Amino acid sequence: MAAQHYTRKRRRPVSEINVVPYIDVMLVLLIIFMVTAPLVTQGVKVDLPEAEAEALSEDSKPPMIASVNAEGQYFLNVGDTQDEPMSAVDLATLVATQLRAEPGTPVVVKGDGAVPYNNVVQLMVLLQRAGVPSVGLMTESPEK
Repeated sequence: MAAQHYTRKRRRPVSEINVVPYIDVMLVLLIIFMVTAPLVTQGVKVDLPEAEAEALSEDSKPPMIASVNAEGQYFLNVGDTQDEPMSAVDLATLVATQLRAEPGTPVVVKGDGAVPYNNVVQLMVLLQRAGVPSVGLMTESPEK
């Protein structure tokens, strides 16, 4: 009898990467980021300086200073009623009027150290709705 020789085909290893699982993971991550992105972007826009904080230059316009004290009362250093508390509506109206009369006037927020952070944020939102493009935050130097 003649010997039969069976030749076995050698399989070569496939050098391709199966990317289907990676695509599935990427689609899931994309959906998660699309759902959570609107939740993260809430807040008040503040133009932060790109350098060390410095005092306002002497030749710039004097800023409007919107203040909130520890009791949550609002003040504005414009007009005759600088030391009298005012409502949020009055403050927004006065700021909008002042900005229409003198555009480009810097606006600074001055908050009492004991005031809750929420009150300062509410003041910043109020100024934003009144048309203030950017807000500075007033601080005291640590040497005092």
